[in-house]
Formats: sequence, C-alpha cells, structure tokens
Amino acid sequence: MRIRSLRAVLFALVVLIMSSVSFGQVRISVSFGPPALPIYEQPLCPGDGYIWTPGYWAWNDDDGDYYWVPGTWVLAPEIGFFWTPPYWTWNDGAFVFYDGYWGPHVGFYGGINYGFGYFGEGFEGGRWDNGHFFYNRSVTNVNVTIVHNVYNTTVINRTENRVSYNGGNGGVNARPTPQDQAVARERHLPPAATQMQHMQAARGNPELRASASHGKPPFAATARPGAFTGREAVPARQAGAPYNPPANRGPAQPRTENGSHPAPVYHPKDLPPVERPTPPNTGNAKTDQKYQQQQQKLQQKQDQERQKLQQQQDKEHQRLAQQNANEARKQQTEQKHQQQTQQLQQRHVQQQQQMQQRHAPPSRPEPKPPKGK
Repeated sequence: MRIRSLRAVLFALVVLIMSSVSFGQVRISVSFGPPALPIYEQPLCPGDGYIWTPGYWAWNDDDGDYYWVPGTWVLAPEIGFFWTPPYWTWNDGAFVFYDGYWGPHVGFYGGINYGFGYFGEGFEGGRWDNGHFFYNRSVTNVNVTIVHNVYNTTVINRTENRVSYNGGNGGVNARPTPQDQAVARERHLPPAATQMQHMQAARGNPELRASASHGKPPFAATARPGAFTGREAVPARQAGAPYNPPANRGPAQPRTENGSHPAPVYHPKDLPPVERPTPPNTGNAKTDQKYQQQQQKLQQKQDQERQKLQQQQDKEHQRLAQQNANEARKQQTEQKHQQQTQQLQQRHVQQQQQMQQRHAPPSRPEPKPPKGK
C-alpha cells in the first residue's frame, strides 16, 4: 500500500501552528479510496455564530483504515469566515487528502456533495451580514426560538451522489475554477482546536473505523465537537453504499505476537469473498428482482476477473521457476502482483458502490425546524 503521511500527532501539531501556511496542502495519500458518505440528519444548530462542518472520512495510518469524523457545529474563528471542507482526490496513482480550512470565502472541496449547504461548490447554508451569521432554513436545521438570524432560500440539489472522493474510477469529476484558485491564495486559518480534538476523539474510537462500521457509523453527526453520546449524537440512517475494505486493512485483520501486521495479500486467491449487499426490499418486486439479477451478473463477472488475474500470475510464477530467477526479480514480480490485486479489489468495491447508488431508494428530505410564530 502506498502511504506518504505524517503521524497523527505530528499532523495535529503542524495544523495547529501553521496558521500562515496555505491550507489545502497534501497531507496523506492512500492506495484505496474512502467509503461513500453515509446518510444522516443534521443536529440542531446550538446557537448564533456556529458554522456547520460536514462529516468526512479520514485516514488512520496506525490501523491502516479510514475512520469517520462526524459532522458538527463549530464557532467560526473570526467574524466573516467560512469553512471549506477537506476532501480526497485521485492523483498520481493514489488517493490524496487535502485539509479543510477557514477563510473569508469557501474554496474548492473536490465537488463533493456533503449536503446541508455544501452541494459540491460554494456554500448555500448561510451568509454573513453586518457581523452576524444568517442561516438558510431550507438546508440547515435551526430552531428559530434560539437563533433569530434566519432566511429561507430554496436550493435545488440536483445530485444524490454519495461518492466521497474526486477523480479516479467512479469519483466526482470537478476541477477548481479561476475563482477557486483565487480563494486558495487568500489568508486561511487551520481547523480550530475544538475541531482537532473532535478529530482525535473520532480517530481513537474503534466504532468509527470503516472496517467496523462498514460505511454506516454509529454516530455520524454531533451538535458540538466531541459530543459522541446522548441526544447530541446523531446516528447514520444508512451507508451511502456497501463498503468492503481491501484485504489486510484495518483492525479486523489480526496482528502477530510482536504487534506487527500480517503479511499483505499478493494474489486474488488469497482475497476474502466479497460481502454482497442484502437483497433489496423496495416494495416493488419487479425492481428488486432486476437488481438481484444485476448483482448476480456483476458477481460472476468479478469472479471471472479474479480467476483470470490469478491464472496470469500463476503463469508468471512458472516462468520465473523455469528461468531460475534470482530473489530480486521474484520480489519485483510479487510487488507487481500485490499492486494488481489491490487495484482489482478496489475496482470491484467501486463497482458495488456504483450499483448500490443507482438502486438506492431516494433519500427523505432533510427535517426542517418548526416555523417561528
């Protein structure tokens, strides 16, 4: 697996001290993509001046796994500042992570549809006016008995895409505009201390790991940073798409007695069977039957691709034996086989996600707070 990252503690320290740096720099890159964004409700805004920061998938190098950082309401560090969410993008053979940041305008965040005003470009959830933040009640959950600075502008969200990364196979196709590039050159602030503490708490919670939650975290959003229990913690309604982590990723894989990870999987024959989604029950028997047939067809195709790659790799092993190849050449071949197997598994997971998204039932509209008197 290709990973170029700073450890989480160093990462947190760097983010906290580099307020003068241009945020959005690359911090981490991973060889397989994050799960789809889960579907969840937005908790009530706790008060004036809080800005919604949507949930996202982060990477834990120690566990070799993604984990969910719940969406939460955060006080803006300065009047007039907005939050630009972090995002993943496919670049030069790996998934690369870009930090979120605070600034006077919302910048590029990969075209990812995080919902609640972050629909892939800009922010429709509110605006600053004379030093006060006004909330758009059509896309944010605000109780007008607590927060009085509100307005109502209808926003048409034309996509229900739950894909959590930009570019690559199945990713969102979006590129920074000239305006986004100008925003990137503005003065930015890093995530606030409460956000960093929120992220570290999520990182340390095993329930939020993708391999444990299968893309459906037990709490997907909180009313305040770090409030992972009680009424302020909102569970995910459902995963955005089925998630099957690649082999030997995350805590589900055992470690040896000295605490190290087991040897990586190099060949398709060593991969675990892909977990298939449960049969749908939309109430339309014809639609459910069609979906099952498509699932069976996809499974057969993926099984054939596994067998074909295994046969190809077996032939290469035979040639190496016939040629009495040295250890360096054998190691090079095995590294190539490992990369081929990882790419195959990643492609199969993405195919499952795309099929699930095509057949997923439409999301319920986001709940709106009661109207004021």
